[in-house]
Amino acid sequence: MDSHRPPKIPGQTDLQRDRDFRWVERFATLLDNQFSIGSFRFGLDPLLNFIPLAGQAISLGSALLLVLVMYRNGVSPNAASKMLINVLWDAFLGSIPFLGNVFDFFKKANAKNIKILKEYYYQGKHQGGAKRLFVGLFILILLTTFLLIYLLWLLGAWIVTLF
Repeated sequence: MDSHRPPKIPGQTDLQRDRDFRWVERFATLLDNQFSIGSFRFGLDPLLNFIPLAGQAISLGSALLLVLVMYRNGVSPNAASKMLINVLWDAFLGSIPFLGNVFDFFKKANAKNIKILKEYYYQGKHQGGAKRLFVGLFILILLTTFLLIYLLWLLGAWIVTLF
C-alpha cells in the first residue's frame, strides 16, 4: 500500500474510512460480480434491471449510494465526478429496452468505481477538482444538442417535401 492518504474529514478516523471502503467494495461486488457461470461473472445489477422501472431505480439508487458514501469519506471531487459519470452512463444505457439488459451484464460501473477509488486511495490518482471534466461534459452535451436540433430540422424539411 502506498503512503498516500486522502485528507482527513473532521471527526473521521482511518478506521471509519477503511470500514466504509470495505463495505462499498463488498456492495459493489454484490451488484457487479457476485455470481458466475463458468468464467463469466455478473451481479444483482443486471438481474434487477429485468424488473421494469423499479429494478432500474433500485440499481441507480444503489450505485449512487456507493458514490455518496465515498464522497462523504473525503474522496476528491474529480474522483467522485468520474464515478458519478460511470453511474449515470450505466443508468442511461441500461434504460434502453432489451439492449440495456444485455449491456448491464458487461458494463460494470460499480467495479469501475472501485478501481477509481483504489487508484485514488493507494496511488494518489484522480486528485483535485472536476472543473475540466465538467467543462468537457458541457461541451459534449452542447454539441450533441446542436446535432439533434440539426437532425430534427432535416427530418422536418424531409417531411415537408412529402406533402
